[in-house]
Amino acid sequence: MKPNDSIQLAHGGGGEEMNSLIHDLFYEAFGNEMLRSAEDAAVLKPAGSVAFTTDSFTVSPIFFAGGDIGKLAIAGTVNDLAMMGAKPRWLSAGFIIEEGLPFADLRRIVASMARELEKSGASIVCGDTKVVPKGSVDKIFINTSGLGEVMREGISAHNLAVDDVIIVSRDIGRHGAAVMMAREGIDLVSDLKSDCETLWSAVEAMIDAGVGIKALRDATRGGLAAVLNEWAAASGVCIEIEEERLPICQEVRGICEMLGLEAYDLANEGTFAAAVSPEDATLALECLSEYPFCVDAAIIGTVTMARPGRVVLQSPWGSSRYLELPKGELLPRIC
Repeated sequence: MKPNDSIQLAHGGGGEEMNSLIHDLFYEAFGNEMLRSAEDAAVLKPAGSVAFTTDSFTVSPIFFAGGDIGKLAIAGTVNDLAMMGAKPRWLSAGFIIEEGLPFADLRRIVASMARELEKSGASIVCGDTKVVPKGSVDKIFINTSGLGEVMREGISAHNLAVDDVIIVSRDIGRHGAAVMMAREGIDLVSDLKSDCETLWSAVEAMIDAGVGIKALRDATRGGLAAVLNEWAAASGVCIEIEEERLPICQEVRGICEMLGLEAYDLANEGTFAAAVSPEDATLALECLSEYPFCVDAAIIGTVTMARPGRVVLQSPWGSSRYLELPKGELLPRIC
């Protein structure tokens, strides 16, 4: 970034601009081994059995098909811990509330958070509340931090090796499409809902089954494309994806065709990618199939050394192209 540049919405979008902001500013100022590992949660050292993460939520609208800002705040933080093989234990919750927010809305959000906590057994053990004048924020912003107990060590974006298998836990793009429909007033005859969901139970099942998990990452801002590019760069490998194997529901396909978008760039809030040892790919799918939010789990590709640091998308017609890190801001305030 140049000295006279200003922050743009794209800097929060999960793509190339956000990647540049994190590396060129935050890593430069705060850089240390744990931070630069760029995982979903930091495994604290020397206490290597504890994972720690934090996230802030500003989604608009605060209620959407399949969830709300409260459910999103809990699931998002719990999932970041789960992606490091950590059982979620304790969370903090900070609320910045705009003057005039209906109390009924706040009660609904808090109740949603409580229900989502029950899915993982985590507890909110501390928090903070601020009320600011009308116009200072848009209704409500929530920050959550979480601590978890690492149940499987060594899960990392830096661990991918040739012949590892890439799995996606369900169909992609639902959250981005659902929020876009709600915000833009897109009226489709559809029951499309966000995939917002706590994922720890599915991850725990793979751990208990002894699946050789190399890396996990929930595909939030920047979608599946961002995850795969981050993995390819971190491990210095090529990830080759079969386009026809990507699970995409018809509603998301329709929205993408209508708006000129790609489902693999859209945000998800209950979908994760996994890199597993080739001999354990079938076992991983069997574990995931036990959960209703993973019924569309699929093997989508493999790790090679064809083009280190790049993601290659193979089309059904035999052609291929690079799957790039998303650029710009498809939809601000998606989470």
